[in-house]
Amino acid sequence: MAAQTRPWNETLKPEGIKAYKQFVAERDKQVASFLEFDPLRAQGTSNERAAVSTKSKTLEGLPFGVKDNIAVKNFHLTCGSKILESLVSPYNATAIQKLLDAGAVPVGKTNMDEFGMGSSTDNSAYKTTNNPHDLTRVSGGSSGGSAAAVAAGLVPFALGSDTGGSIRQPASFCGVYGLKPTYGAVSRYGLVAYASSLEVVGALAKDITILENVYETIKGLDGRDQTSTDPNDFPLLKKEVKTVGVLADRSGLDGMQAKSLEISIEALKKAGFAIKEVSLPLLDYAVPAYYTIASAEASANLARFNGIRYGNRPIYSENPDDLVRQARDQGFGDEVKLRILLGTFVLRSGFQDQYYLRAQKIRTAIRNQFDRAFEDIDLLLLPVFPIPAFKHGDLGMTAFQQKLADKYTTAANLTGLPGLSLPGPVLESVPVGMQFMAPAMHEHLLFQVARALQSSLPSADPAAYPAVYS
Repeated sequence: MAAQTRPWNETLKPEGIKAYKQFVAERDKQVASFLEFDPLRAQGTSNERAAVSTKSKTLEGLPFGVKDNIAVKNFHLTCGSKILESLVSPYNATAIQKLLDAGAVPVGKTNMDEFGMGSSTDNSAYKTTNNPHDLTRVSGGSSGGSAAAVAAGLVPFALGSDTGGSIRQPASFCGVYGLKPTYGAVSRYGLVAYASSLEVVGALAKDITILENVYETIKGLDGRDQTSTDPNDFPLLKKEVKTVGVLADRSGLDGMQAKSLEISIEALKKAGFAIKEVSLPLLDYAVPAYYTIASAEASANLARFNGIRYGNRPIYSENPDDLVRQARDQGFGDEVKLRILLGTFVLRSGFQDQYYLRAQKIRTAIRNQFDRAFEDIDLLLLPVFPIPAFKHGDLGMTAFQQKLADKYTTAANLTGLPGLSLPGPVLESVPVGMQFMAPAMHEHLLFQVARALQSSLPSADPAAYPAVYS
């Protein structure tokens, strides 16, 4: 197919659009990573971009996918939920606008767990996304559509959001790089809110240089997001990676995950890094603290979707209260309803001190423990998930078990620290990735170690979906 031999910047020229659309449509039949794909819709703003752009076009001509909870003008913004299925965004998120100014082109919206609540992308109201390495397995979540699109070679990079591991876990499952930036380093303007104090906009890519260029493009202070900041305002306490910490307690890991961890440690040693074991006992409390805080914030943020101001409205209702009940009952899936109910419960009068405030205190204690750990190490190596990509409908991975498995990813969101999932070895046909965490605003250390390991732990090309672009 013609699109397979074109570099990205040629693919998005008018004569390459048709071939590119055919290429993506054919490859995505089984993967089902995109909810909406239309390069021409984004191409319509090319003249406007050229007129206003003052930045160097480091990403010129690169198409990219966007998780469907990030606003892209003229594209739908469903958050994987029926309650927003008719919503078309009238504006661009800040991260999208910065990428447009750098010459990149959003070509479609990728599938996700409804409102970012899930670890498989099986919780989408629209379709089930499959892992390109093994179509019987999940792609991870909640940014599973973005990870699968990158792994299958449909786009060179994609944007996602990370609230409790939603970029890093699917990146690990699909064998690509996935960056969760420091909280505040990237504007959240245009990201539909789920848990405002935890979530960040990040990116996934097969090439570490592309990923770094994307981060450098989207980072920075934004007047429309009061939680954003300028990373350049923070002094660099560590300029290069010398010592990498690894968890002393590695219990609970699946055999493949344990093997991947050992392979990663050996690769670090061969690359010249010193290894030091680190004890983080408070990590055992990360999951309950995270889900208490995330559910509480979700119950407040999703209250606006009531069929009156936001969200699809039922055709008929007896009164306003009935309208709200019907809109939410018909629009929200089971997982979203569960988390809203849990969040409402922990915020009730008499329960707030017992649950929500206690979780916030645990959050502070975890952050302090990580800060102390980074006094002696430059980066921390962690598993991403206790097991590799699991099968669709795996009875052993219930919704509750998936939550318990978020132990290693939620820490970065509770602490606000940056994390990067790296492709791991391919074991039994699927990649098993690892993640590194760094001190706040030290993303450059993550890119350093990724480059040092890229020859020994390269991004994995699925056998059925080989790479077609350099």
